[in-house]
Amino acid sequence: MISRVRPLSPALFALFVAVVFLLVRTIPLGAQTTRPGGKADQHDDSRFLRVFGDGTKGGMLETSEAVYKNADGVTVRLVSAVHIGEPAYFHDIQMSFEKCDAVLYEMVKPRDSGPPQKGVHSDSAVSKLQRFLKDRLDLAFQLDEIDYTKDNFVHADLDAETFQELQSERGESFASLMLQALLRSLSDPGAMKTFDDEPTDMVELMTRPDGERQLKLLLGRHMGDLEREASGLDMLSGSVILTERNKAVMSKLDETLKAGKKDIAIFYGAAHMTELSAELEKRGFQHAATKWRPAWDATIRANEPSAFQKLVDGAGKQLLDSLKDGQ
Repeated sequence: MISRVRPLSPALFALFVAVVFLLVRTIPLGAQTTRPGGKADQHDDSRFLRVFGDGTKGGMLETSEAVYKNADGVTVRLVSAVHIGEPAYFHDIQMSFEKCDAVLYEMVKPRDSGPPQKGVHSDSAVSKLQRFLKDRLDLAFQLDEIDYTKDNFVHADLDAETFQELQSERGESFASLMLQALLRSLSDPGAMKTFDDEPTDMVELMTRPDGERQLKLLLGRHMGDLEREASGLDMLSGSVILTERNKAVMSKLDETLKAGKKDIAIFYGAAHMTELSAELEKRGFQHAATKWRPAWDATIRANEPSAFQKLVDGAGKQLLDSLKDGQ
Protein backbone atom coordinates (compact mmCIF):
# COMPACT_ATOMS: atom_id res chain seq x y z
CA MET A 1 0.00 0.00 0.00
CA ILE A 2 1.39 3.41 -0.98
CA SER A 3 1.00 6.03 1.74
CA ARG A 4 0.08 9.52 0.73
CA VAL A 5 2.23 12.38 2.03
CA ARG A 6 0.00 14.90 3.71
CA PRO A 7 0.99 18.56 3.66
CA LEU A 8 1.78 20.43 6.83
CA SER A 9 -1.19 22.16 8.40
CA PRO A 10 -1.48 25.84 7.34
CA ALA A 11 -0.67 27.10 10.85
CA LEU A 12 2.42 24.90 11.24
CA PHE A 13 3.45 25.68 7.67
CA ALA A 14 3.23 29.44 8.30
CA LEU A 15 5.28 29.09 11.48
CA PHE A 16 8.07 27.24 9.66
CA VAL A 17 8.26 29.76 6.81
CA ALA A 18 8.62 32.65 9.26
CA VAL A 19 11.15 30.91 11.51
CA VAL A 20 13.29 29.60 8.65
CA PHE A 21 13.38 33.06 7.10
CA LEU A 22 14.73 34.51 10.37
CA LEU A 23 17.36 31.81 10.81
CA VAL A 24 19.01 31.82 7.37
CA ARG A 25 18.18 35.18 5.76
CA THR A 26 18.40 37.80 8.44
CA ILE A 27 21.17 39.61 10.27
CA PRO A 28 22.84 38.03 13.28
CA LEU A 29 21.57 40.72 15.82
CA GLY A 30 37.06 22.60 12.22
CA ALA A 31 37.93 19.82 10.46
CA GLN A 32 35.99 18.40 7.54
CA THR A 33 33.10 16.24 8.67
CA THR A 34 31.54 13.16 7.16
CA ARG A 35 27.93 12.10 7.46
CA PRO A 36 27.63 9.84 10.53
CA GLY A 37 25.78 6.96 8.90
CA GLY A 38 22.67 7.16 6.79
CA LYS A 39 22.21 9.11 3.59
CA ALA A 40 21.32 12.68 2.88
CA ASP A 41 17.70 13.49 2.17
CA GLN A 42 17.04 12.98 -1.53
CA HIS A 43 16.28 16.68 -2.00
CA ASP A 44 19.54 17.85 -0.39
CA ASP A 45 21.75 19.34 -3.11
CA SER A 46 22.80 22.62 -1.50
CA ARG A 47 26.38 23.85 -1.57
CA PHE A 48 26.12 25.92 1.61
CA LEU A 49 23.61 24.29 3.97
CA ARG A 50 22.47 20.68 4.15
CA VAL A 51 20.50 18.38 6.43
CA PHE A 52 20.24 14.61 6.62
CA GLY A 53 18.38 12.11 8.73
CA ASP A 54 14.87 10.79 9.27
CA GLY A 55 11.98 11.28 11.67
CA THR A 56 12.84 8.15 13.66
CA LYS A 57 16.56 8.49 14.36
CA GLY A 58 17.00 12.18 13.63
CA GLY A 59 20.06 13.63 11.95
CA MET A 60 22.27 16.69 11.54
CA LEU A 61 22.17 20.20 10.06
CA GLU A 62 25.48 21.34 8.57
CA THR A 63 26.84 24.52 7.01
CA SER A 64 29.81 24.75 4.68
CA GLU A 65 33.11 26.54 4.38
CA ALA A 66 33.64 26.85 0.62
CA VAL A 67 37.24 27.62 -0.34
CA TYR A 68 38.02 29.66 -3.46
CA LYS A 69 41.47 30.41 -4.91
CA ASN A 70 42.77 32.59 -7.72
CA ALA A 71 45.87 32.48 -9.92
CA ASP A 72 47.77 34.80 -7.56
CA GLY A 73 47.49 32.35 -4.67
CA VAL A 74 44.84 34.31 -2.79
CA THR A 75 42.30 32.29 -0.79
CA VAL A 76 38.76 33.45 -0.01
CA ARG A 77 36.64 31.27 2.28
CA LEU A 78 32.86 31.59 2.22
CA VAL A 79 32.03 30.59 5.79
CA SER A 80 28.27 30.02 5.92
CA ALA A 81 26.40 30.42 9.18
CA VAL A 82 23.08 29.85 10.82
CA HIS A 83 22.64 32.35 13.62
CA ILE A 84 21.83 29.86 16.35
CA GLY A 85 23.79 26.62 16.69
CA GLU A 86 25.67 24.26 18.98
CA PRO A 87 28.38 26.00 21.09
CA ALA A 88 30.99 23.65 19.57
CA TYR A 89 29.92 24.80 16.09
CA PHE A 90 30.71 28.44 16.83
CA HIS A 91 33.92 27.49 18.64
CA ASP A 92 35.15 25.62 15.56
CA ILE A 93 34.34 28.59 13.33
CA GLN A 94 36.15 30.96 15.70
CA MET A 95 39.26 28.77 15.74
CA SER A 96 39.30 28.60 11.93
CA PHE A 97 39.48 32.41 11.79
CA GLU A 98 42.72 32.56 13.79
CA LYS A 99 44.83 31.93 10.68
CA CYS A 100 42.98 34.38 8.42
CA ASP A 101 44.45 37.74 7.43
CA ALA A 102 40.94 39.22 7.48
CA VAL A 103 37.45 38.07 8.46
CA LEU A 104 34.75 40.11 6.70
CA TYR A 105 31.64 39.83 8.84
CA GLU A 106 27.98 40.78 8.49
CA MET A 107 26.36 43.11 10.98
CA VAL A 108 23.90 45.92 10.34
CA LYS A 109 24.89 48.26 13.16
CA PRO A 110 24.94 52.04 13.74
CA ARG A 111 27.46 53.99 11.70
CA ASP A 112 30.89 54.33 13.39
CA SER A 113 29.91 52.00 16.23
CA GLY A 114 32.38 49.39 17.46
CA PRO A 115 32.20 45.61 17.10
CA PRO A 116 29.39 43.79 18.92
CA GLN A 117 30.15 42.72 22.48
CA LYS A 118 29.38 39.26 23.82
CA GLY A 119 26.24 39.19 25.93
CA VAL A 120 24.96 42.56 24.65
CA HIS A 121 21.68 41.98 22.82
CA SER A 122 19.47 44.06 20.58
CA ASP A 123 15.91 44.72 21.69
CA SER A 124 14.58 44.19 18.16
CA ALA A 125 11.81 41.67 17.56
CA VAL A 126 14.10 39.62 15.29
CA SER A 127 16.80 39.36 17.96
CA LYS A 128 14.27 38.47 20.65
CA LEU A 129 12.80 35.68 18.50
CA GLN A 130 16.25 34.29 17.68
CA ARG A 131 17.11 34.19 21.41
CA PHE A 132 13.75 32.55 22.16
CA LEU A 133 14.46 29.85 19.57
CA LYS A 134 17.96 29.18 20.86
CA ASP A 135 16.50 28.61 24.35
CA ARG A 136 13.73 26.32 23.08
CA LEU A 137 16.14 24.29 20.92
CA ASP A 138 18.95 24.24 23.51
CA LEU A 139 21.34 26.07 21.17
CA ALA A 140 23.67 29.06 21.44
CA PHE A 141 23.35 32.51 19.84
CA GLN A 142 26.04 33.59 17.38
CA LEU A 143 26.65 36.96 19.04
CA ASP A 144 27.21 35.27 22.40
CA GLU A 145 29.81 32.85 21.03
CA ILE A 146 31.87 34.65 18.37
CA ASP A 147 34.50 37.22 19.45
CA TYR A 148 34.15 40.11 17.01
CA THR A 149 36.81 42.19 18.78
CA LYS A 150 39.67 40.18 17.22
CA ASP A 151 42.15 42.32 15.26
CA ASN A 152 41.50 40.51 11.97
CA PHE A 153 37.70 41.04 12.08
CA VAL A 154 36.51 43.65 9.58
CA HIS A 155 32.97 45.00 9.38
CA ALA A 156 31.71 44.37 5.82
CA ASP A 157 28.04 45.26 5.76
CA LEU A 158 25.68 48.21 5.43
CA ASP A 159 25.45 50.50 8.41
CA ALA A 160 22.04 50.70 10.08
CA GLU A 161 21.29 54.18 8.76
CA THR A 162 21.97 53.25 5.13
CA PHE A 163 20.12 49.96 5.51
CA GLN A 164 16.99 51.66 6.86
CA GLU A 165 17.16 54.40 4.22
CA LEU A 166 17.38 51.89 1.37
CA GLN A 167 14.56 49.77 2.79
CA SER A 168 12.38 52.86 3.21
CA GLU A 169 13.00 53.93 -0.39
CA ARG A 170 11.88 50.52 -1.65
CA GLY A 171 9.07 49.92 0.81
CA GLU A 172 10.91 46.83 2.04
CA SER A 173 10.82 45.37 5.54
CA PHE A 174 11.44 42.08 7.31
CA ALA A 175 7.70 41.68 7.81
CA SER A 176 6.86 42.28 4.15
CA LEU A 177 9.55 39.83 2.95
CA MET A 178 8.38 37.13 5.34
CA LEU A 179 4.79 37.68 4.19
CA GLN A 180 5.88 37.33 0.56
CA ALA A 181 7.75 34.12 1.41
CA LEU A 182 4.68 32.74 3.15
CA LEU A 183 2.27 33.69 0.34
CA ARG A 184 4.58 32.23 -2.28
CA SER A 185 4.93 29.00 -0.32
CA LEU A 186 1.18 28.65 0.20
CA SER A 187 0.44 29.34 -3.47
CA ASP A 188 3.07 26.88 -4.72
CA PRO A 189 2.47 23.31 -3.46
CA GLY A 190 6.03 22.35 -4.38
CA ALA A 191 7.72 25.25 -2.63
CA MET A 192 7.92 23.48 0.73
CA LYS A 193 8.81 19.83 0.32
CA THR A 194 7.24 17.18 2.53
CA PHE A 195 8.59 13.88 3.82
CA ASP A 196 6.76 10.66 4.68
CA ASP A 197 8.18 10.64 8.20
CA GLU A 198 7.30 14.22 9.14
CA PRO A 199 4.55 15.12 11.61
CA THR A 200 1.52 16.55 9.86
CA ASP A 201 0.14 18.69 12.66
CA MET A 202 1.17 20.26 15.95
CA VAL A 203 -0.37 17.46 18.03
CA GLU A 204 1.78 14.80 16.37
CA LEU A 205 4.88 16.97 16.71
CA MET A 206 4.17 17.58 20.41
CA THR A 207 3.68 13.89 21.19
CA ARG A 208 6.78 12.45 19.48
CA PRO A 209 9.72 11.53 21.77
CA ASP A 210 12.44 14.16 22.25
CA GLY A 211 10.37 17.09 21.04
CA GLU A 212 13.36 19.45 21.13
CA ARG A 213 15.31 17.51 18.50
CA GLN A 214 12.21 16.58 16.51
CA LEU A 215 11.67 20.31 16.01
CA LYS A 216 15.36 20.82 15.17
CA LEU A 217 15.16 18.20 12.43
CA LEU A 218 11.92 19.56 10.99
CA LEU A 219 13.17 23.15 10.92
CA GLY A 220 16.52 22.07 9.52
CA ARG A 221 14.95 20.26 6.59
CA HIS A 222 12.95 23.29 5.57
CA MET A 223 15.88 25.63 6.09
CA GLY A 224 17.62 23.52 3.45
CA ASP A 225 14.67 23.90 1.08
CA LEU A 226 14.49 27.67 1.39
CA GLU A 227 18.27 28.23 1.29
CA ARG A 228 18.47 26.38 -2.02
CA GLU A 229 15.83 28.69 -3.49
CA ALA A 230 17.27 31.94 -2.12
CA SER A 231 19.05 33.10 -5.25
CA GLY A 232 16.03 32.42 -7.45
CA LEU A 233 13.34 34.18 -5.43
CA ASP A 234 12.18 37.40 -7.06
CA MET A 235 11.45 38.89 -3.65
CA LEU A 236 15.13 38.60 -2.63
CA SER A 237 16.80 39.32 -5.95
CA GLY A 238 17.76 42.98 -5.78
CA SER A 239 16.55 43.34 -2.19
CA VAL A 240 18.34 45.36 0.47
CA ILE A 241 18.48 42.45 2.90
CA LEU A 242 20.30 40.23 0.40
CA THR A 243 21.67 41.87 -2.75
CA GLU A 244 22.59 45.33 -1.42
CA ARG A 245 24.36 43.80 1.55
CA ASN A 246 26.19 41.41 -0.76
CA LYS A 247 27.38 44.44 -2.75
CA ALA A 248 28.70 45.93 0.49
CA VAL A 249 30.74 42.87 1.43
CA MET A 250 32.15 42.49 -2.09
CA SER A 251 33.21 46.14 -2.06
CA LYS A 252 35.02 45.52 1.23
CA LEU A 253 36.58 42.38 -0.26
CA ASP A 254 37.96 44.42 -3.18
CA GLU A 255 39.52 46.85 -0.69
CA THR A 256 41.00 43.96 1.30
CA LEU A 257 42.49 42.36 -1.81
CA LYS A 258 44.07 45.67 -2.83
CA ALA A 259 45.63 45.85 0.64
CA GLY A 260 47.49 42.62 -0.13
CA LYS A 261 45.65 40.18 2.14
CA LYS A 262 46.10 36.58 1.04
CA ASP A 263 43.75 34.52 3.26
CA ILE A 264 40.32 36.07 3.69
CA ALA A 265 37.11 34.72 5.21
CA ILE A 266 33.63 36.04 4.45
CA PHE A 267 31.41 35.18 7.43
CA TYR A 268 27.77 35.57 6.36
CA GLY A 269 24.45 33.78 6.60
CA ALA A 270 24.12 30.76 4.32
CA ALA A 271 21.48 32.36 2.08
CA HIS A 272 23.94 35.04 0.93
CA MET A 273 26.49 32.60 -0.41
CA THR A 274 24.98 31.75 -3.81
CA GLU A 275 25.33 35.36 -4.98
CA LEU A 276 28.71 35.80 -3.28
CA SER A 277 30.14 32.69 -4.93
CA ALA A 278 29.07 34.00 -8.35
CA GLU A 279 30.77 37.34 -7.61
CA LEU A 280 33.98 35.54 -6.65
CA GLU A 281 33.98 33.64 -9.92
CA LYS A 282 33.60 36.92 -11.82
CA ARG A 283 36.80 38.06 -10.08
CA GLY A 284 38.75 35.03 -11.26
CA PHE A 285 38.36 32.78 -8.21
CA GLN A 286 37.71 29.09 -8.63
CA HIS A 287 36.13 26.72 -6.15
CA ALA A 288 38.85 24.53 -4.62
CA ALA A 289 37.33 22.65 -1.68
CA THR A 290 34.41 22.46 0.73
CA LYS A 291 34.39 21.60 4.42
CA TRP A 292 31.19 20.90 6.36
CA ARG A 293 30.49 21.75 10.00
CA PRO A 294 27.71 20.25 12.13
CA ALA A 295 25.57 23.17 13.30
CA TRP A 296 22.62 21.34 14.93
CA ASP A 297 22.60 17.91 16.49
CA ALA A 298 19.11 16.56 15.81
CA THR A 299 19.78 12.93 16.77
CA ILE A 300 16.59 11.70 18.47
CA ARG A 301 17.08 10.54 22.06
CA ALA A 302 14.47 7.83 22.63
CA ASN A 303 14.48 8.25 26.42
CA GLU A 304 13.72 11.98 26.24
CA PRO A 305 10.05 12.89 26.84
CA SER A 306 7.89 14.52 24.22
CA ALA A 307 7.15 18.23 24.31
CA PHE A 308 3.63 17.41 25.51
CA GLN A 309 4.95 15.24 28.37
CA LYS A 310 7.32 18.02 29.45
CA LEU A 311 4.40 20.44 29.41
CA VAL A 312 2.28 18.11 31.54
CA ASP A 313 5.15 17.46 33.97
CA GLY A 314 5.80 21.18 34.29
CA ALA A 315 2.16 21.96 34.93
CA GLY A 316 1.97 19.16 37.49
CA LYS A 317 5.01 20.47 39.33
CA GLN A 318 3.58 23.98 39.42
CA LEU A 319 0.31 22.61 40.82
CA LEU A 320 2.11 20.66 43.55
CA ASP A 321 4.24 23.68 44.44
CA SER A 322 1.15 25.90 44.70
CA LEU A 323 -0.57 23.32 46.95
CA LYS A 324 2.51 23.19 49.21
CA ASP A 325 2.59 26.98 49.41
CA GLY A 326 -1.09 26.98 50.39
CA GLN A 327 -0.55 24.70 53.38
